[in-house]
Amino acid sequence: MITLGQTFANLRGRPGRTFLTALGTALGIATIVALLAVVGGVRQSAGSLVDLGPSEFGLFQSDAADPTTSILATNLIPQLDRTPGIAAATPLVLLVNDLPKAPGAIVFGANAHGFLTGGLVFNSGRSYRSGGEIVVGDTLAAQLRIALGQRLTIAHRRLLVVGIYHNGIAYQDSGAFVSLGTAQAISGRQGEATTIVVKLHPATKPSTAQRTIARRFPGVEVISDAQQATRAGVSGELISQFGLVIVVLALVIGGIGVANTMLMAVTERRSEFALLSAVGFSGPQIAGRVLIESILTTIIGAAIGLLIGVIGARLLIHALGAQTFVSPQVTAWDLGRGLLVGVLLGILGGLYPAWRAANVSPARVLAQH
Repeated sequence: MITLGQTFANLRGRPGRTFLTALGTALGIATIVALLAVVGGVRQSAGSLVDLGPSEFGLFQSDAADPTTSILATNLIPQLDRTPGIAAATPLVLLVNDLPKAPGAIVFGANAHGFLTGGLVFNSGRSYRSGGEIVVGDTLAAQLRIALGQRLTIAHRRLLVVGIYHNGIAYQDSGAFVSLGTAQAISGRQGEATTIVVKLHPATKPSTAQRTIARRFPGVEVISDAQQATRAGVSGELISQFGLVIVVLALVIGGIGVANTMLMAVTERRSEFALLSAVGFSGPQIAGRVLIESILTTIIGAAIGLLIGVIGARLLIHALGAQTFVSPQVTAWDLGRGLLVGVLLGILGGLYPAWRAANVSPARVLAQH
């Protein structure tokens, strides 16, 4: 009969081996948790790009890699304006990585008098009136220490800061707005937009309008909420599969590492297992002893790895300089997956060493001594 007390005594008796096995597991689990947290943050950030009201839709290119790479012709706007149920349509250009001092900030190109910019509340200054002017969110202004009257470089263009705004949407408060023409010139997409935002008449049902738009404009994807934005495009699918790939790789690599360490331990303890066999322990009992040690060791490592992973996710985001637009999201399911992987590592890594221990020949081992 194998007790936990006996197992812990065996682990304490070989602290070096226990530490190395637990450390390997901890690093693997920490990597899983950290990357899953970053992936969760990226998914949430992707959804935040489409922060629309209940009567607004974002129209995107249906086969774009993700919503930020969408390209739509602005000549669709007159047709949208004539579509029943639509009150207004306005183009929006997203400029990503064009602000050298804050690579994570997004610069929005929009018409100065459209309903999107009409929702900006200015703490100081005013909205832009020409292509040489820019308005900055208060979060970005504080980060860059920008004030009214200063110049801000966007893709080698020096624009005059004429307003600082706040509207409660994190992406916009951490970004800036320029005129549509300026954004099109910077991106080299004259007559094109990343998305066209549609505002509905108050009496129009969103579901009805969504079906009408999808029918009249094939090749255009209608996104009405953050979850749709997260799932949209090839990149959304890649993000969804990324977590699974991480877990599988960790199981393969971590399982090999645990198996190697446990196999070395079995080799070192051949005399012990031979003696146990000689005094009446069966093969399954010896195998179970090794397997339980493997599982307990990896569970200890997994617990340590969960803590390291949560801390490591934030350190990774800061190291990449992406904290302005990605916030790690650690969920109970992520922690549960990390712990489950730890248990699986213990099982997979301990199976072969357990089999080897169960098949140690007492006569051969004792004859060698």
